Amino acid sequence: MELIVADGGSTDRTVEIARAAGAKVVISPVRQRAAQLNLAVQEATGEALLFLHADTSLPRSWRAQIARALDRDPRVAGGAFQRRFDHPSLWLRATCALADWRGRAFGLFFGDQAMFVRAAAFWSLGGFRYLSQCEDLDFSLRLARHGRTRLLHPAIVTSGRRFLRRGPVRQTWSDLRTAVRFIAAQSNGGTAVTPEKSL
Repeated sequence: MELIVADGGSTDRTVEIARAAGAKVVISPVRQRAAQLNLAVQEATGEALLFLHADTSLPRSWRAQIARALDRDPRVAGGAFQRRFDHPSLWLRATCALADWRGRAFGLFFGDQAMFVRAAAFWSLGGFRYLSQCEDLDFSLRLARHGRTRLLHPAIVTSGRRFLRRGPVRQTWSDLRTAVRFIAAQSNGGTAVTPEKSL
C-alpha cells in the first residue's frame, strides 16, 4: 500500500506530520483539489486508487472491501463508501441516507465519500478535470458511464465541521444548488475546464 499526501502549499505542520507517518508528500504548485489529486496519482503505482480527504476516517476493513468489489466483477470501475458524520445531527443523518440512495441508484459520489477507482480506468478517463468546483461529481459521472460502480460499507466517518459552521441546512442547500447547476450545465454541453491544464 502506498500513502501519498498532496499538499497545496499549507503553512501548518501538514507536510512534517505526513512524512513522519511514512507518507510520500507531493507539493502541488497549484492550490486546487483536482490538480493536487492528479499530481498525487502520477506518483502512484498501484492497480487501485483511493482518494481520501484529510478529515475522513476509513473503516478497518476498507482494503478488503475495495479488493472484494473489484475482484468479484471486472466490469466494476470504482465507487465510493457510505458516509456518516461525526455529529448526531438528524439533518446530517438524513443527507447521508440520501447520499446512499444517490450512489446506489445513479453512481454519483462526492469526494468526502472516499472515492476509489481502478488505476486503468482513472487514466482512461483522463483523471480529474481541472474544474474550480465539482471535480468529484464530474469524475463520478464519467466513471459511471465508463463501467459499473459500487457503494461500499461499513461507512467512512467524516467531519461535520463545514456543515456546522454555516448551519447544516444552509450548507446542504448551497451544495445542492451547486451540484444541480453543474449537472444542468453538463447536460447542455457546458464545461468549466481550464484549457491550458492537462494531465
